[in-house]
Amino acid sequence: MPQITGVTVEDVRFPTSLTADGSDAMNKDGDYSAAYVILHTDGVDSAGVPLAGHGLTFTIGRGNDIVVAAAAHQAHRLVGLDTATMAADMGAVYRLLTSDTQLRWLGPEKGVVHLSLAAVLNAAWDLVARLADKPLWRLLTDMTPEQLVDIADLRYLSDALTRDEALAILRAQQSTKADRLAELARTGYPAYTTSAGWLGYGDDKLRRLCQEAVDSGYGYVKLKVGADLDDDIRRCTIAREILGPDRNLMLDANQVWDVDQAIEWVNALARFTPLWIEEPTSPDDILGHAAVRRAVAPVGVATGEHCHNRVMFKQLFQAEAIDFCQLDTGRLASVNEIVAVLLLAAKFGVPVCPHAGGVGLCEMVQHVSVLDYVAVSGDLTGRVTEFVDHLHEHFTDPCVIRDTGWGSGYVLPDAPGYSTRMHPESIERYRFPDGRYWASTETATVSSPEPYVIAGGAPTPAGR
Repeated sequence: MPQITGVTVEDVRFPTSLTADGSDAMNKDGDYSAAYVILHTDGVDSAGVPLAGHGLTFTIGRGNDIVVAAAAHQAHRLVGLDTATMAADMGAVYRLLTSDTQLRWLGPEKGVVHLSLAAVLNAAWDLVARLADKPLWRLLTDMTPEQLVDIADLRYLSDALTRDEALAILRAQQSTKADRLAELARTGYPAYTTSAGWLGYGDDKLRRLCQEAVDSGYGYVKLKVGADLDDDIRRCTIAREILGPDRNLMLDANQVWDVDQAIEWVNALARFTPLWIEEPTSPDDILGHAAVRRAVAPVGVATGEHCHNRVMFKQLFQAEAIDFCQLDTGRLASVNEIVAVLLLAAKFGVPVCPHAGGVGLCEMVQHVSVLDYVAVSGDLTGRVTEFVDHLHEHFTDPCVIRDTGWGSGYVLPDAPGYSTRMHPESIERYRFPDGRYWASTETATVSSPEPYVIAGGAPTPAGR
């Protein structure tokens, strides 16, 4: 069977700050970026193309090079592994990558080290799915309950979720998985759009994009809030006017408020009947989220894109701090940790609505949402997955959204892998700082190392 022969880690940045795409109260000028990992092998896939795994984590510009460097240090441990051995025990691959105690000291399980781990493991899961010639959601939903539990990282969770409880959750859905897959094939997975509501957009653009969302069949639209209350009231008035009373409006403060301020601000916007307020305060403040939730009901509280790990989610559930779980495929340690969070959410009865506001995240979260519905929760109640209509053209297997008549939804991916492979020309153009776009742009003033290429041993920049 093929072996992993080398690793390339690229710093890829897109200039989204020029059009205010992705702008919010906390992050006004982000350039959507990816620490992008390619695991090379000496084999070929079913189409005769060189077999490789592609993974990423999402950042918003400066500092992406730091994540790239960390990913290079982690990924070199996979060089030389047999892909069949990997595929047979991805739990062992996870434990291998998390057993470097010196790197763990820099986290542990948070920050740059965890972001980079996500990129490397996402590439590993993409490789395993390509080896099996299956989309990742199919690879995972075909697993038995025992296999899914074996890949899940359940450490530090036993006071909230035991292995036996996890198995019981999965076994309860086993006999009806095919019915739910058939349903998703007909309807797609429910989606909401954030593309209309970035904070840097003017009122005319907001109005136009809200109308386009309605015309496209979206029943859920999210707006960024939190910079100025009067502006928020005006923008929510525009959005509610276009959406009407029956479509769902969600609000996202991106962590900008203190707890008391969040309560006051959300209650001032309650007249617009938002479904949820997202990240109302510091993502680390579990008790603060619980206080906000009690004070702003019936407006729900959503968070998770900046939750470092499964332990934080455990405590959010235990504290009854959130109504919606917004796990992130670039922040958690890939599928191994995501499965643990899905199981926790199912036990506590909290719907999972993954975060996807970033390059490549929509491509990944569709697989996670399908896994949750088909094999874990068995329930679509309260579940809707984020979609942002930016940068999909840079992926060889971009996600697809369609209006099914019941609302817009993700179409089941059918290509092998995790939908994370970028076009080589996109990498060449937007690699920082020497890609064709950045090399010809005066804004490319931040120094960044060359791409890391690993062919065994310690990681070094290419050409050194």
